[in-house]
Amino acid sequence: MTEHPQAGSVPGPHHHDRDERDERGDHDARRDADADERVAAERPALLGLAYRLLGSLADAEDVVQEAFGRWYAMTPEQRGEIRSPGAWLSTVASRICLDLLGSARRRRERYVGEWIPEPVPDAVGWATSTAGAAASTPSDPAERVTLDESITMAFLVVLEAMSPAERVSFVLHDVFGYSFAEIAEIVGRTPAACRQLAYSARRRLSAPREQHGSDSRAQDEVVADLRRAWERKDIGALIGILDPSVVLVADGGGRVNAALHPMVGAEEVARYFVAIAQLAPDLTIEERTVNGRPGLLALQNGEVAAVAALEIVHGRVTNVWAMRNPDKLRAWTGM
Repeated sequence: MTEHPQAGSVPGPHHHDRDERDERGDHDARRDADADERVAAERPALLGLAYRLLGSLADAEDVVQEAFGRWYAMTPEQRGEIRSPGAWLSTVASRICLDLLGSARRRRERYVGEWIPEPVPDAVGWATSTAGAAASTPSDPAERVTLDESITMAFLVVLEAMSPAERVSFVLHDVFGYSFAEIAEIVGRTPAACRQLAYSARRRLSAPREQHGSDSRAQDEVVADLRRAWERKDIGALIGILDPSVVLVADGGGRVNAALHPMVGAEEVARYFVAIAQLAPDLTIEERTVNGRPGLLALQNGEVAAVAALEIVHGRVTNVWAMRNPDKLRAWTGM
């Protein structure tokens, strides 16, 4: 007669095996969940990297999505062999950006009017280097660009004049601290060639970087004065705030009315501001941070109508970049 184990008796060996398998399964699940959290934590830094390389938040989001897609397309075993997921993701994202920059240049040749980088509300959450960046930063102070500086509209506009390889080499080295050997693997050039690309890019940026002479509080005061003068439609006050050689560039993308060509000179730009205020008497102007610097937000019937990024030098507005294209204002809706 077969005897059955009584309650409270010691479990058999098969019971132990099942418990061990369950424990291992729980441990593996926790480990995978922790790994997924660490990888997901790379998203803000990757977005900041891609945005600086492309000047488009929408395209940057697509790049990050594609990089994560390639990560999860690998098997768990393949992912487990990668020592630094952040470095892997950063490299993949940079290569995708390099490819996009070439096609973007061709698309912008067909763009209606002026193309300017997409403005972002602020850079909070992006002010950390990617995990893929080298531990050290360039030793020469002239080769260092702060993360805050690299998000400004003035900086991004200069980047637009660079070749794709020049832009990637410069941003990865001077902003994120990658070595030229690491960059060479991304752009498909020698380290020496990448060093030359970054040097060439740095020369383009040297003049704009020397111009930033106003502290944050002084810039805030200039923007407040500009807002009040615009609201009063005071041409004289506007001319006094604008630099005599101020340049205004507007981007409507063919979707809305916007100046198709840059406007130059304080009087011309001042009259343009006043004309806008007269055509849209319900326009509300607010002071906002645009790409890490004081700027203006224009609302019409509660909807975002325009975002103006400003460059202020020695207490005068020297550049205005006015975004009107609704496709490039999505980050500002619902604020």
